[in-house]
Amino acid sequence: MDVADERPAIERRALARGAFYETQARTMIEKVPASAGITERWAVSPYRGCAHACRGCGARRPHRGLGLDAGRDFDTRIVVKANAAPRLRAELTRWQGEPVAIGVGGDCYQEAELTYHLMPPLIAALAEAGVPFTVYTKSPLVLRDAALLRSAGARVAVSIAFVDEQIRRAVEPGAPTAQRRLELVAALAEAGVECRVLMAPVLPLLSDAADQLAATVRRIAAAGATGVEPVVLRLPHGTRQWYLTWLEQAHPALVERYAELYDKAGMPALGYESRITGQIAQLAQAYGMSCGPAPSPAPRPPQADQLALV
Repeated sequence: MDVADERPAIERRALARGAFYETQARTMIEKVPASAGITERWAVSPYRGCAHACRGCGARRPHRGLGLDAGRDFDTRIVVKANAAPRLRAELTRWQGEPVAIGVGGDCYQEAELTYHLMPPLIAALAEAGVPFTVYTKSPLVLRDAALLRSAGARVAVSIAFVDEQIRRAVEPGAPTAQRRLELVAALAEAGVECRVLMAPVLPLLSDAADQLAATVRRIAAAGATGVEPVVLRLPHGTRQWYLTWLEQAHPALVERYAELYDKAGMPALGYESRITGQIAQLAQAYGMSCGPAPSPAPRPPQADQLALV
């Protein structure tokens, strides 16, 4: 009698190399879930899963469709879209120029990028097609491609939700420190790359006090960011279970208050969200920064010559 293959679905169709699963993606341009809180409607994610292990990451749920869990597996079992560049080029022949985000399904400059180098050809493909794009990352590795990004007219949004290192160690254990990310903002500005800060996720009752918000916005401004985009923590399915399990262990007194604050879809109460984003907007204005989504960049003329992949 045949024995059923009980391996996770991803293991049955991918080439496993340690913690990485190399796959052949069927599509690269995917719809951004509303819970992401960003302006772009479409995203390109060369990696699924993320070693930064951020407890509130909203990209966790799709791991379940691979036969993996949305918690530890998302942090440690990274799906690599090995054919990302040729697949994207094929899709861009039919694309109408709408802006895209890179890095929504997992940080596109996480450790896996040191091995696979998927980003330079993706940047080149988007630049050649004249498609405006924003790179979302926490990683200083993005500096490797600063010249490519500048030439492509790309934006970078560095995620810095708070500057309290104790909180960072608890909820972003695999991510660079806030100080390193602030230095990254300054370095990108110095390199001529437009850099904003995605102030996300603001954690209710943990990183939302007035003094915490003020300290974070002050240091973001000092680093040279052109603007800040605040997003309060969202808890979509997958993320909700993982985050609340941690919260119950680390801050049990807050669990009931979170239950009151969030609806079934994982969205925070509108009044609370408006109050927090309003506070951040006032702080940003005081420091001479814009707040909220930046205007979508206009499509660029396609580049006739391929960018040098430096």
